[in-house]
Parts: sequence; C-alpha cells; structure tokens
Amino acid sequence: MIGFGLRLVVAGGREALTRLLVIAAAVAIGSGLLLTTLAGVNAVNAQLTRYASMYPQASAGDADPLWWSTRFDYFHGKQIIRIDVAATGATAPTPVGVPTTPGPGEYYASPALRDLLAAHPADQLGDRYPGRDLGTVGPAALTSPDTLLVIAGGTPDQVAKLPAAKQVTSVGDTPALPETTVNLILGVIAGGLLFPVLIFIGTATRLSAARREQRFAAMRLVGATPRQIAIVAAVEATAAAVAGTAVGFGLFYAFRGPLAGIPFTGMPFFPSDLSLGMLDALLVALGVPAGAAVAAQVSLRRVRISPLGVTRRVTPRAPRAYRLIPALLGVAVLFFAIGFKPETSDGQTAVFLPGLLLIMAGLVFAGPWLTMVGAQVMARYANRPATLIAARRLADNPKAGFRAISGIMLALFVTSVAVGVITTIIANRGPAPVGSTEAGQVSLYLPEDAPATPDSLFTDLRSITDVRSAFAVRENPDWMNTSEPGVIACADIPSAFGRCAEGATVAEVATSLIPFRQSASSTRVWPAASVPLGDLQRLPVMSILVDTDGSAAAVERSRTVLEAAFPAFRVAPNVPGDFESDFANTLRGWEQLANVVIVASLALGGCSLAVSVIGGLTERRRPFSLLRLSGAPVRVLRRVVALESAVPMLAVAAVAIGMGLLAAHLFLRAQMHYTLVAPEPRFYVIVVIGLATCLGVIASTLPLLERITGPETARSE
Repeated sequence: MIGFGLRLVVAGGREALTRLLVIAAAVAIGSGLLLTTLAGVNAVNAQLTRYASMYPQASAGDADPLWWSTRFDYFHGKQIIRIDVAATGATAPTPVGVPTTPGPGEYYASPALRDLLAAHPADQLGDRYPGRDLGTVGPAALTSPDTLLVIAGGTPDQVAKLPAAKQVTSVGDTPALPETTVNLILGVIAGGLLFPVLIFIGTATRLSAARREQRFAAMRLVGATPRQIAIVAAVEATAAAVAGTAVGFGLFYAFRGPLAGIPFTGMPFFPSDLSLGMLDALLVALGVPAGAAVAAQVSLRRVRISPLGVTRRVTPRAPRAYRLIPALLGVAVLFFAIGFKPETSDGQTAVFLPGLLLIMAGLVFAGPWLTMVGAQVMARYANRPATLIAARRLADNPKAGFRAISGIMLALFVTSVAVGVITTIIANRGPAPVGSTEAGQVSLYLPEDAPATPDSLFTDLRSITDVRSAFAVRENPDWMNTSEPGVIACADIPSAFGRCAEGATVAEVATSLIPFRQSASSTRVWPAASVPLGDLQRLPVMSILVDTDGSAAAVERSRTVLEAAFPAFRVAPNVPGDFESDFANTLRGWEQLANVVIVASLALGGCSLAVSVIGGLTERRRPFSLLRLSGAPVRVLRRVVALESAVPMLAVAAVAIGMGLLAAHLFLRAQMHYTLVAPEPRFYVIVVIGLATCLGVIASTLPLLERITGPETARSE
C-alpha cells in the first residue's frame, strides 16, 4: 500500500500533482519559519551565555587566580563594558575571546569599539584607554557584533582595588543570567510564533481533505480496509511534507546570514548563533511529516465509519459558553495578585505564569464560541444574501471557521501583553529626553573612600568648549535632620537647576541638583543650609557635576576628563538617563521581537486563511455551482467567502488585543503599581497593516472561485 500511495501522489493527474506542490510549498514556508524560530531561541541563549562570561563567579582551584573586575562606561548613550584583569601566575586562566591576558598598560578592544576609537578624537574616547593596543576581542566574548567591550590589563594590586574585584580560576563557564526568567520569556514569545506555524502546516496538509475523503470512500466500496486507507492517506500527506521540509531546511540555511543581521532583540546576531541543535533538526525533520500524517488521519475519521460514511455529514455540536471559564479564571488570578502579591520571585512566578497561561489557553478554547456568537450577531443584522449565507455557514461549524485564525489570536495576545508591559516600563523608567536640561549634565558620584579631588580638575573641566560650569556638591553634615543630602554654594548653582532661598549663601540640594524622579527646573527654590560658606570646602565631596550645552563632544570630553581623574570607579561619569537609556534599549529590543512575532504570525495567519479558503472552495465547488445556476452572481459568492474569513479574523484580533492589554495592566498594577500606558501608534499601525495584508492574501484567492464553479461542476453523474 505504500507503493500504491506514492503512485497516487505522483500519478494521480494534474489535480494530485498540483495538490502535492501546494502542500509542499506551504510546508516549506512553515518548516523554514519553524527552524528560524528554534534557531532564534538558540541565538538568544547564546547571546546570554556570552554575556554571562563577562561576569565570572569567584572561584578557587589549582590554577593561579586571575583578578577580574567588570565596570561600565557610556559613549553617546551606548554602554561600554570594561573588564580589568591581572594574572597572578603563569597558570592563570585567559579571558574568553583573546589569545593572552593583557599586561599592565595593554588592552584588547571589540571591533565595534575599535571603529568608535578610530572615528572620534582621542580626548572624547581614546584617552580613557591609554596604553598599547594588542588587537581585537574575538566573537566568543561578544554578545553581538555591535558589543562595545574593552579588556584592559593591570597589576594585581591595581585590579584588586577596583570595584567588585574577584579572583577566578576559570572563565567562560558562568551560566546564562537570568536563565529561568529569560527562558520563560523566550518560551512564551516562541510559542506565540510556533502556534501559527503549526496551524499553517496543519491547514496545508488538510488541503482538499473532502475530495480525498470521497476518493477513499470509493476505495472502501471496492474492498479496501480502514488500515489500507490510513496507510495511503499517511503516505500522501507524508510525501508532500517530506519534500516541503527538505525545501524548508534549504530556505533556512540560504537566508540565515541576512536574518542574523536583523536586530530582532535590539542587537544583531552572529550567523553562527542561528544554529540548530541535533534535537531541533530531528524535531522538525521528523515532527513535521509525522504531524502531516496525523492531520491526514484526523481528516479521514468520517471515512472510517463505513464506505459511505463520507456522505453522512451532520452539523457539529454548537460550542457552549462554558468555554469562557478558563480565560475568566486567568483574569481573576491576575486581579487576585493585585492585593495579594507574593513577596518572593518564585511565588510571583507561581501566580503570574498560571494566570497568563490560563488566559492564553482560555482564548483558544473559547475561540469557537466567540466565532459562533459573532456569526449569530452578523446573521441577525444581515441585510444582504452574502452576509446571511456567510453567517449561517460560520454558525453551522464555528470550530472550522476559528481553526485557521487561532494562531493569530494567540500571537496577538502574547505580543499585546509584551508591548503593553514594555511601553509602560519605558514610560516610567526611560531616559532623560534628548535636548532637555538634564540631558547635558555629566555627573560623577564619589563614595566615602574616594581619593581627594585634584585641584586642577575643575579648571580642566571649565576649559572644555561648550562647558558652562563645573562644581562639586558636598556632603550635608545635618542630612538626617534635613530634606536633601548635599550642600553647595548658591553662586555655583546653574540657573537652569533653580536658585537659593532669599538671603542664603549655601543651599541644601539633591546630589545631582535634580530630586529623585523629577526633572530639572529653573524655578526650584533650594532651602538654606546651616553650613557657613567658609566651612564648605572642608566637607567631603559627594558628587562632581559638569553643566554642558548638551552637545555630544562636550559631554564625552567632560566624561573623559573625569575618568582620568578617578579611574577606579565601577560606574563611570554619566549623563542622567545613561543607564535608563540602556535599560530602555534592552526593553525596546524585546518589543521589537514582539513586533516581529506580530508580523510573522499575521503573515502566517494570512497564508493559513488562504490555504483554508482554497480548500473550502475546492470542497464546495458543487454547492457554489448550483448557486450560480440558480442566479447568484459571482460577486455575491466572492463576498460570502470573504466574509467567512475576514469577520472572524477581525473579531478575534480585537478580542486578543483587548485581553492582552488587560492582562498587561493587571500584571503592571500587581507587580510594579504602574498604570498601563497605551502602546505607541506604530503598534497599531503594524497590526492594521498585517491584518490588511491578510485580507489581501484572502482576496488573491477569490478569482479561483469563478474558474472552479462553472456549470459543468454541477452535473450529477
């Protein structure tokens, strides 16, 4: 029977060959996207693993220890990671990505940082890394090709005094951080894309299922057993799926290089990051054909009743409202978390994760009921034949109407949650706006054990072009009884940051002249301090502030001068918003990944709908032909097909986005006490364009209607 099934695949006439090619092409696209998704998860994990290598854990062993300190710097809002190392003996480990451990006065730089060093004057960046350039840091130590990293050498005594210095006897074996949380995020995002891919593949393998049922029923009439029919069906579906899967592997490897350069997570990948493990390859190579065979068996369940079973069709049982219960339970869990949030991260995961998964599963479970309700509403207000026919057909079998768009619903929910959470966090913790007063302020916060401030430092800072002023905020000796921790001479306060109270010579001020979670203000009045002006210079310096015009050159030159004066700080001099900007860019990378999922899932949904429409037209060619013979214009039939596909898709999209934003709001209220900030217009633009594309794909299949519903199709022989 296997040979007979293969013969039917390749020698069953033009219709069979066309069906084989269409299914193979659909499976090729689906399996290629499936491979890309799995490789993308591997790529993100590879990025995180290399990022973790920058933070080795302190360890002891037989080897000589290596002193290690990781610090941060910024340039034009981009984070630079600086690793200081010092070998204590010949057997000390070598940092990942470099051939040898740099000695005192030597350093390695990443390719992206070397480009910056070559493109900008030394007093803006290069002077921060004096010494001999030994070469380039290799990809094994870089999170992405754009990573800015410098590995600098020093003496053991120098590095031991740096912040967070530790001794390590092995490097490169630190697990990715934070593994559990990231895997959870990646799993949810990957699921949002994998589900539409699997729906697409399943829909494709069921193409022309009704026609095959009739043929297999005829084979039953001439004596074929159910087992023989099952083998033939499995061979037909598996042959097309195997061919499509092989092409999908070819598509993946052909486009892997260009795909790696796209910053899906805010950073591009190395091409080697988009790799497939043996399990991934076997999962797709064996799982897709096996899934196709299972889909074929499911589509033939009515033929197994009897040889005439295919002609005995009954209306499926209507879905009931109880299908809403899982989604409502998930919403209730998130509501509960607002007032009873667990204190530990494990406890929070145990509350939030089940709540979100309940909503996700509940939406898919409730989809047929929602489709049926939408069809009933459409039928109630129908004033045209096409609308009534489409509504009655959807209400007759809402499960079939929802099947092709279930992937869209899940993907839009997942991405709406991600975009809603990310947009709100960025709005509450984002960087200082470009061009604002605080965006031009460079500050350095000094710890209690900081060395004395050089006398020439302020002279050097004020001599920089476009620097307006440079001054120190000193420690307030009466801080416990006052509102602000610092004091400063009133004459040193720049007008953009406020003024002193009337008659005061010394003011109590915030460390950076900007109170926590506030903006700079020229109308702010700082209270008078009890410190006499003559005693001010004897107080310890808390912070050094440089007020510039906000130009990149002035900011970076000021930062370089401060770093040269205080080279041993964990966090380099920064502009308000440096850390927040880096944090926001990371979140925007995840938001961009969510947008990719939206576009891909909608594209897949459009393809699934197109395949479903083509299959439905093929299966209903005779009823449509009879309608045409009875006088129904072709445009009415086209409108029927379009409404059957478009109305459920648009309704599902609205429900999924609404539920996603509701879940995001409840999560934010429970976890961070934030109120949801509406996503940016580009999110809605992406969704609208994606849905419009899906409608366009559906429209492209409608010309087929007239060709296959001619009068000859209505003949009974």
